[in-house]
Amino acid sequence: MKKPKKDITKSKKIFLLLRAIVFLILIRNILTGNYENVFVCILTLLLFLVPFIIERKFKIEIPDDLEIIILVFIFSAEILGELNSFYTRIPGWDTMLHTINGFIMGAIGLSLIELLNKNENIKIMLSPIFVAIVSFCFSMTIGVLWEFFEFGMDITFNTDMQKDYIVDKINSVKFDENNLNKVHSIEIESLIVNGEDWIEKYGGYIDIGLIDTIKDLFVNFIGALTFSVIGYFYSKNGNNDKIKKILIVHNS
Repeated sequence: MKKPKKDITKSKKIFLLLRAIVFLILIRNILTGNYENVFVCILTLLLFLVPFIIERKFKIEIPDDLEIIILVFIFSAEILGELNSFYTRIPGWDTMLHTINGFIMGAIGLSLIELLNKNENIKIMLSPIFVAIVSFCFSMTIGVLWEFFEFGMDITFNTDMQKDYIVDKINSVKFDENNLNKVHSIEIESLIVNGEDWIEKYGGYIDIGLIDTIKDLFVNFIGALTFSVIGYFYSKNGNNDKIKKILIVHNS
């Protein structure tokens, strides 16, 4: 007798669909000679495999819904954000992704506690508030490391991962003639760079990444805090099955 075929999971269907789309984009960019985009497509395809590799390597099971969120997140960041310029075309696209990232990393942080607690050699019994704190701190740490990565890429390869903002006023103690710790504000009314009037062309001075970094960390904080609250009630109420089924990684 033939063995019955296993049903294809939702995440597998999404994986196959997104992979097919990326392959088509990859072929198009090879034909047009845009090898920078080819690299992004290859990177995306490799990132798509990460959840499945982790599942096999560590013998764990990532919930379908969480896996779909991760796959769509990768597609939104790399293909839509980078290749289709959603970061610059759609206001708040980067902010939305960093918020979601904070939430996802919070879920992974809580999952690590769950997995360690079920390990026979390691027993971690944390109170619900400490579970929430560990989940939050894990997410924020990943957020900070990512900002380090963006800064490193911008400095080393002259990229612009830390998106710039227009500044029309500067507040600084440097403007105090008596070298006192007094803040003076100066509105930027004229700014000529390489013969171009940046006030007329861009609207002000271009901040190099600092505002973007702080904004990204803040929205990561919101995502991390949101999940840490969920994690607190999840642990307090005896590991809610609905939350576990959707967001918590567990042993296969």
